[in-house]
Amino acid sequence: MSTSTLFAASAGFESACQIAALPVGHRSRGLHGHSYFATVRSQLPPGWADFPGAEVETLRQRLLACIAPLDHALLNEQIDQPTDENIARWIRRRLETEFGVPGIQQIGIQSTQHSGVDLDVDGRAHVWRRYRFQAAHKLPNVPLGHKCGRMHGHGFEVILHANQDLGERDLSIDYDHLDEIWAPLHAQLNYQCLNEIEGLENPTSEIASSWLWARIKPQLPELSWVTVYETGSCGANFDGQQYRIWKELTLDSAIQLKRAPAGSPLRAIHGHTYTLRLHLSAALDALMGWTVDFGDVKTQFDPIFKAIDHRPLYEIADLPDGDTASLAAWVLAKARERLPALDRVDFYETRGCGAIVSAPGADDLIPV
Repeated sequence: MSTSTLFAASAGFESACQIAALPVGHRSRGLHGHSYFATVRSQLPPGWADFPGAEVETLRQRLLACIAPLDHALLNEQIDQPTDENIARWIRRRLETEFGVPGIQQIGIQSTQHSGVDLDVDGRAHVWRRYRFQAAHKLPNVPLGHKCGRMHGHGFEVILHANQDLGERDLSIDYDHLDEIWAPLHAQLNYQCLNEIEGLENPTSEIASSWLWARIKPQLPELSWVTVYETGSCGANFDGQQYRIWKELTLDSAIQLKRAPAGSPLRAIHGHTYTLRLHLSAALDALMGWTVDFGDVKTQFDPIFKAIDHRPLYEIADLPDGDTASLAAWVLAKARERLPALDRVDFYETRGCGAIVSAPGADDLIPV
């Protein structure tokens, strides 16, 4: 199977800023600060790093060098209007022109825990904002005995993503504008039983994402997609046409990079608490209201998970090496035999640092 690989690296920085283009009285017009988190995803050519498996660390070091002038500094000294979008564009230019990073597919800037901007491969800026609501639900069409058929509840999370470049506003899409759109929906959903809301009689994550899309898109033509987290480890995306779901797991495993040169710490046995995310895409089952049952994903993947969790991964005979790209490709190949709808695997060794391996036709760039 032909696959594509994105290498990902992230780094944080602490900065102050003020955005004079905002209206007088806006809270971000005055001097303030954030703990920023920057991410780059890139298709790197073979031989770009010193050795196969060093791509993620090399990318991380170049990102760190790129953002060094921003750390513990006033952003306005480097960037005229330091919005999240403009910071992301500044980082992309420097990575490409000064630090020799090819094939950049995405640059992300997260300025708070709940908001940020992602630049896609074409340079379009997608602003996003995270919201939460508490609600109960049950799935009425599941087989008898299925746990989701019982009334239960979740702390749901919703992320709204909007293409700033489609907007006609002077400063594109302000986070406050997203808050205004979300407020009546929050009032309708929070501390409610979702089954009692018109259109949510079968409130799966997929149905909830398309329900929100139908209500937000007329007010926000720039809406790119809606993400609904049912729990902290699973959820669904909807972009007006296609549903995608994911299931996230963590594993604690030992590894070594066989292709690292002698003397490199990566050649020695070491380990990580990895984050593994499985992405699946399928047509919506009209009766069930889901693409794939999250429970089925967990059950079908469980034998593979047990083979890699709390294990010395370097002893797996058909695993070429211990870097995250090799691990993600191995998981994708093994798991697709059991989960045909699986088309992408994210494998992170630390927050935002790892590899994304996708099957042909998969959308690599949904930033979830």
